[in-house]
Amino acid sequence: MKSSHLVIDSITKRFGDLVALDRVSLNIEEGSFVSLVGPSGCGKTTLLRIIDGLDFPDEGKCVLNEKLITGPGSNRGFVFQGDSLLPWRNIWQNVKIGQEIIRKRTTQDDAHCQALIDLVGLNGFEKYYPWQISGGMRQRANLARALAIDPDVLLMDEPFSALDAQTREIMQTELMRIWSVGKKTVLFVTHQIDEAVYLSDYVVVLGRRPGRIREIVAIDLERPRPLKIKRSPEFGAYVDKIWGLIENEVRDSLAEELDRKKLPAS
Repeated sequence: MKSSHLVIDSITKRFGDLVALDRVSLNIEEGSFVSLVGPSGCGKTTLLRIIDGLDFPDEGKCVLNEKLITGPGSNRGFVFQGDSLLPWRNIWQNVKIGQEIIRKRTTQDDAHCQALIDLVGLNGFEKYYPWQISGGMRQRANLARALAIDPDVLLMDEPFSALDAQTREIMQTELMRIWSVGKKTVLFVTHQIDEAVYLSDYVVVLGRRPGRIREIVAIDLERPRPLKIKRSPEFGAYVDKIWGLIENEVRDSLAEELDRKKLPAS
């Protein structure tokens, strides 16, 4: 990967005696879509939280646009696993909340907010409340809210994991459409290898705890990518390669988790 505007430099993170991340380094090029995959507990979400400034490394640093990350900032947007929309605010009010927090309340910002609602396909649903719309629509609103502050980097932590398989595939194509318009830098955490391959320019494969980078796989598939590309031999080869890197570690991680819960492994 080329050197870039986001530099993750030798990040180590401990929780007591547990080492979650061990000297993780990564340079992320502006405008690229990068997915993080690996066994449960390998530090994927922890790394996103450190980049967002919600947590801090014990060693190493993160630098964005040549500035050290020391806490949360409006140059980073976070899309969580759950939609995390405020139920007492309608879709328009939820999308606007980031602008309110950073005190951007101009007419131009309202127009930007509406343009994002249109972009994610929620035009006409501005006055609806989260409980009145589907899970996929709530995640569209969540994405629009993160984009409303115009971040340099969009951090996405398994945003489609709670959706059914069909909705998840549609949301993948929608995310690609939205990303192609603004070309934000995206770091995307997922447990689904095919999702990572479909979305990404690069897939960063993390090994079992303590989290270390096993390999960075460049995805050389032409864009735009129709869903049918998932049935191509080239796509399958990428999935097989990445699964081969982590299969044994995933099995070991699952066995360890079952042992902790004192459940018999199947």
